[in-house]
Amino acid sequence: MILADVLDLAMFAMVCVAMLAGFPVAFTLGGVALLFAGLGVAAGVFDARFVAFLPQRIFGIMQNEVLIAIPLFIFMGIVLERSRVAEDLLAAMGRLFGTMAGGLAISVSVVGMLLAASTGIVGATVVTMGLISLPTMLRNGYDPRFACGTICAAGTLGQIIPPSIVLVLLGDQISNAYQAAQLSQGVFRPETVSVGHLFAGALVPGLVLVGLYITYQAALAWVVPSLAPPMRDREGADEEPAAVGTLLRAIGPPAGLILAVLGSILGGIATPTEAAAIGAVGALLLAGLRGGGATRRASLVALAGLTAVLALTAGVDLRVTRDVIPLGDRVAIAAAGLAALLAAGGVAVVVVSLMSSGLLVAVVRSSARVTAMIFMIVVGAALFSLVFRGLGGDEAVHALLSALPGGTTTAVVVVMAVMFVLGFFLDFLEITFVVVPVVAPTLLLMGVDPVWLAVMMAVNLQTSFLTPPFGFALFYLRGVAPPVVRTGQIYAGVAPFVALQLTGLGLIALFPALATWLPEQLFG
Repeated sequence: MILADVLDLAMFAMVCVAMLAGFPVAFTLGGVALLFAGLGVAAGVFDARFVAFLPQRIFGIMQNEVLIAIPLFIFMGIVLERSRVAEDLLAAMGRLFGTMAGGLAISVSVVGMLLAASTGIVGATVVTMGLISLPTMLRNGYDPRFACGTICAAGTLGQIIPPSIVLVLLGDQISNAYQAAQLSQGVFRPETVSVGHLFAGALVPGLVLVGLYITYQAALAWVVPSLAPPMRDREGADEEPAAVGTLLRAIGPPAGLILAVLGSILGGIATPTEAAAIGAVGALLLAGLRGGGATRRASLVALAGLTAVLALTAGVDLRVTRDVIPLGDRVAIAAAGLAALLAAGGVAVVVVSLMSSGLLVAVVRSSARVTAMIFMIVVGAALFSLVFRGLGGDEAVHALLSALPGGTTTAVVVVMAVMFVLGFFLDFLEITFVVVPVVAPTLLLMGVDPVWLAVMMAVNLQTSFLTPPFGFALFYLRGVAPPVVRTGQIYAGVAPFVALQLTGLGLIALFPALATWLPEQLFG
């Protein structure tokens, strides 16, 4: 083994050890890369010009329109979390399903699915449902292990059900790797894979996971009713089902936001970045709807204006740069302009109201903190990737995976197994920026479908939130669970759901159409 290969392996190992020791991810990636770049230069096996490419990489990150969706989706999720949309959903779903055995657990899974499609923030979802649902489930006689596992698993759905930060980051990584793989094969007009493809590809697998959760919960409650009895009211009588109007008021706003964001992407009306902007504005308006007086009226006006603009965009050509514009299109353009002005005015009123209440200031600060953390990791990962490739690491990985007996199937199984094991110790961001850029180009060169590979990785990364000792969902729930719930019960409760996620991963592996059918239908 040549010295460059030794340095590659040592660099990868040192990064993992440093992150396990608790050092900040971004600075660990960049610092270790610089250290081994210096060692490589001293040993004469590394060209320092690779490091000089870093400013261009950073400039490319700044110009990447896809990554703009990240702060917008984060902003949308935090606004919805702070405006207590989840509380209404949990209350309504609890009354809808709570009268049946296991109904509260099913309610948590359904709410987790809805929150995943509208917020996508695992920590906020787990904490919210832990504070609201866990005491109710325990009070109604639920087994603590079953209740904790249900809440943790439902909270992680935000990692796979779009819009998801993981899918945005994976989309950027897989797109770059796919183009690089095609260029290395002599394809100088490479096909592209967008975040929209990944959103479409992850939608059906995400619903399959929800179905697996609910099937398990319903079956367990049927076999052992004492683990998940029906919900009772304060006097001990059976809880009455929720009224239809109550359900519609709770589900309607987040469902409308989901339809606007995902529908505009999958329908080809907007790019993921544009849809993220729609989601951010929509979240502000939903927060405004929860207010009263002028704020609520302004939100309704703005929502009507935005709905009109989207409807006109979908049905009429609104381009004003055409040489000939028919009269009907001119009327539609004028109507769209008026609707846009109404929407802008309504949004302005809502923003002023939310600023005066202090909610918007807190949301912006939280969004900036999370976004800065993610993009610092992106910059550190860019430097790590440059040094790793400069030492010949990509060629070593390609040779290793290509030499495995069984070809592509074995290579995919090995990569998934490595990612699963790393998930016990590292979080999804670390795995995304350390492992994916290393293995994805080789797997794509071996003919693996990029959308299928990204969805497989996303489901695998979702599991990292549940696997002890460092599963973040476990920490989030432990922080808000009552003292009567022991840490061992939380760990034991998530074990069946980890098995269910691995089952979902196996189904996607055996039936790739689960991930590839919808993108093919929508994008060709």
